[in-house]
Amino acid sequence: MSDVLPGDVNEAGDVKSGRVLVTGGAGFIGSHVCELLTGQGRAVVVLDDFCTGRRDNLAGMPVEVVEGSVADPAAVAAAMRGVDKVVHLAALPSVVRSVEDPLATHHACATGTLNVLHAARIAGARVVYAGSSSAYGDQDVLVKHEQLREDPLSPYAAAKLAGELYCRSFARVYGMQVVVTRFFNVFGPRQTADSPYSGVVAAFCHALLSGRAPRIDGDGGQSRDFTYVEDVVEGVRQCLDAATPGCTTVNLAYGQATTVRELYDHLAALAAPHLGDRQPPAPLMAPPRAGDVRHSLADASAARRLFGFAPRHGLVAGLQHTFDWYRSLVPGASRS
Repeated sequence: MSDVLPGDVNEAGDVKSGRVLVTGGAGFIGSHVCELLTGQGRAVVVLDDFCTGRRDNLAGMPVEVVEGSVADPAAVAAAMRGVDKVVHLAALPSVVRSVEDPLATHHACATGTLNVLHAARIAGARVVYAGSSSAYGDQDVLVKHEQLREDPLSPYAAAKLAGELYCRSFARVYGMQVVVTRFFNVFGPRQTADSPYSGVVAAFCHALLSGRAPRIDGDGGQSRDFTYVEDVVEGVRQCLDAATPGCTTVNLAYGQATTVRELYDHLAALAAPHLGDRQPPAPLMAPPRAGDVRHSLADASAARRLFGFAPRHGLVAGLQHTFDWYRSLVPGASRS
């Protein structure tokens, strides 16, 4: 220990190691974060209770897995040992689920974030927290920027915003380095496609490849800033490796509005060549969902300015990659 400097030891007495903890690392976005970080040769620890994450999402990745919930302080403390940086993604990510069970959503999102921040403070770790565009609510301003007053419409949005407020307070009180990354509608491979809580891109791909009519909640005119997962994950990596002080909040998205009906039309065009003589089925229209916002569009200029966020894929290429991945899961299909 004679060569260890005081700044190399955290509050718990552990020597800093360069290890990164990814909470929710077996989930859709989390597994892509793990893939990027391990591909760079980093030591990665995953904390996941596999409530929504899947073990096969981590297949072939050299990660250490701690099975447990962020709502369990002991599990969080065990996973945090020797960690220098944290990507906190663990949550119950669904507006619909939060309306059905707000207590479970609060427990996972708000209490879980408090536990992670507390353990990260002891470890002396920098934290990137996966916030949500749902914090903005349904405001008159079309383009959502970080200076807007938050107006959550659902228990999920409120719980995610509560996590943000804990991030701000821990940065102010304890001098922690925290970045809140507000995600807009992230899509891509490994997103669950056959659940009532599935993201719309995954659900549309699954339905079209199964020959079933996708369901559109509302009139289809609601718009979202759909962002491909690999672009989001690179943005997270940039935030993780920066050295910004205090708590910084940035949107990670394209700044491009697409209506749900336009999304269906684009994916139907991708599906058409693979349906033989059949035409893509027309969507089924359903009532709007409680807690949904009408329009969600990001101003991503702060992420570009502060962290160099520069997406490489974009919407069209991202949809093609995603559709090809879901098609590869269909028996007998090829990724042509």
